Amino acid sequence: MTTSSKVYPNAAEALRDVVRDGMSVMAGGFGLCGVPEHLIAALCDSGVKQLTVVSNNAGVDELGLGRLLKGRQIRKMVASYVGENKEFARQILAGQVEIEFNPQGTLAERIRAGGAGIYGFYTRTGAGTLVAEGKETRVVDGATFVLEKGLVADLALVKAWKGDAEGNLIYRKTARNFNPVMATAGRITVAEVEQLVPIGALDPNNIHTPGIFVQRIIQGEHYAKTIEKRTVRKRSADGMVA
Repeated sequence: MTTSSKVYPNAAEALRDVVRDGMSVMAGGFGLCGVPEHLIAALCDSGVKQLTVVSNNAGVDELGLGRLLKGRQIRKMVASYVGENKEFARQILAGQVEIEFNPQGTLAERIRAGGAGIYGFYTRTGAGTLVAEGKETRVVDGATFVLEKGLVADLALVKAWKGDAEGNLIYRKTARNFNPVMATAGRITVAEVEQLVPIGALDPNNIHTPGIFVQRIIQGEHYAKTIEKRTVRKRSADGMVA
């Protein structure tokens, strides 16, 4: 494999000189899909505190961002869904962590805007609700729009299926929901890939994140797939699902 200064031997080395207390971090993933598990674990092990974390969700207990929450390393979460993490719910109710809820599409667009260098955008989503409190609004053609500002983070941690030594990335299926936009919105972006391939092995037409957005990359060992919520239905006497 062609060597590159972007390739690091492990997650701890990739984060060693970039993490600091009080920084903002974007963490990719959608539910338990496309979560940069190794990078989050290394962030947790670094002992960094007072983080502002931007993520679609707060992970689950003992996994992903749940580890950072358990260690009380997160000061504020900017998210759209947090329903599967009991520890997070406990910390919110106890006033131990700040939460900024966003409609899911608004959160994705705020990240995309930040990555594109766009200050903000107006949307009808959330107008007239708690989401709009404290934000600039504008009436256009009789409808109220809310100004939402773009998001940029000090550090973006993303997970991809394949990547090469220059940081070109390909995601699979649900992992494309937040990882690609976050990769563009980090002042430093570190990617974790399941398969690290030689430069030139990826079809340029299939690359989702160009390497220009990625400063560091690691190959992570495969994590066992975890089920976020298991639903079981009883079968009737004839074997059919009720």
